[in-house]
Amino acid sequence: MHEEVVDVLIIGAGPAGAVAAGLLRKQGRSVLVIEKEQFPRFSIGESLLPQSMTYLEEAGFLRDVVEAGFQYKNGACFARGERTTSFDFRDKFSAGWGTTYQVQRAQFDDVLARAAARCGAEVRYRHQVVAFQAVPPGAWVAVAPLEGHAYRVKAGFVLDASGFGRVLSRLLDLETPSGFPLRTAYFTHVEDRITTPGFDRNKILITTHPDHVDVWFWTIPFSNGRASLGVVARSEFFEAREGSALERLQSILSEAPHLAASLKDARWDTPVRSLAGYAANVKALWGEGFALLGNAGEFLDPVFSSGVTIALKSASLAAAVLARRFAGEPVNWQSEYADPLRAGVNTFRAFVESWYGGGFQDIIFHPSPSPDIRRMIAAILAGYAWDRGNPYVADPHRLGILEQVCAP
Repeated sequence: MHEEVVDVLIIGAGPAGAVAAGLLRKQGRSVLVIEKEQFPRFSIGESLLPQSMTYLEEAGFLRDVVEAGFQYKNGACFARGERTTSFDFRDKFSAGWGTTYQVQRAQFDDVLARAAARCGAEVRYRHQVVAFQAVPPGAWVAVAPLEGHAYRVKAGFVLDASGFGRVLSRLLDLETPSGFPLRTAYFTHVEDRITTPGFDRNKILITTHPDHVDVWFWTIPFSNGRASLGVVARSEFFEAREGSALERLQSILSEAPHLAASLKDARWDTPVRSLAGYAANVKALWGEGFALLGNAGEFLDPVFSSGVTIALKSASLAAAVLARRFAGEPVNWQSEYADPLRAGVNTFRAFVESWYGGGFQDIIFHPSPSPDIRRMIAAILAGYAWDRGNPYVADPHRLGILEQVCAP
């Protein structure tokens, strides 16, 4: 069997894998990216958070993203019945980027993968990792192309950025229950034709079902007159309805009158997809010869669009640890990678749990909000879940106290 040698092998060419590749190439490392799909390919997770711009800039990919012509984004709108509220991410507690983009992931991921290749990483599409063996100080990885002969790669280290594929989690039996209820998302792209006065294409719109606090819709406008539209609910909420995926999605949409009115002229020209049981967790984010990035390790929920930001944060943290490791310095993947990453994930987790419990909705729709607290919340919604200067990052459980204050 043919054998190769590389400093770092990355599984997956999505945002985490591409940014990790760019950062490692800046260090002078040889990088091989193994991607099962052929890009461009469809994916969700289309509304970026401003914090992610920091990592795109760090990797040297900012110009690539800016010049791609994506939809500008400066905040988020929330709607519940007759009530609406907006957060402008430029008016936030934490320093840093306050704007970003809403992106078709097929194009966005392709832009990042091409940027990684431009930096000198080798990206192989339609290849998949089928086996992993730790051989200190690195690992052997078996790769099977969808066409051609299998081969082995001896890597100084392996980063799994395979997203929902969770390659190493499954090969190494690392998966563990997330603790979240089993939820399903139905989603599609439409030519939205929205002409509703006051509709802001520069913000994601999150709409709560008028009768079910834990059912919500996303509307993500793109720069070409199209939008991503989805609904999230417990799996049994969908199973109780008859019809095709499109008919189920449209049926639930009709129960949110204001959103349905905004989309009354929409052209439904793309098949509806579904994703069930997406929440995931793992026993460990690293092990001998490997680390898990982004969704390959843990995925919470799409409600606050945190997935890509967590993925890019994990790439930045992992690349920094590898820089020290390859320099011959002692490293501790738990204290230098896993613990810092999970600190921010746990901040998002507190907000997700509060959202589905209804408490966070009481907070954001409160008739007399504190401007200072709104700026703290805006910072976390903008992705700054690692800024411990923010009281709601330093102690996410403070959110429970705020829920009690804002309860109707």
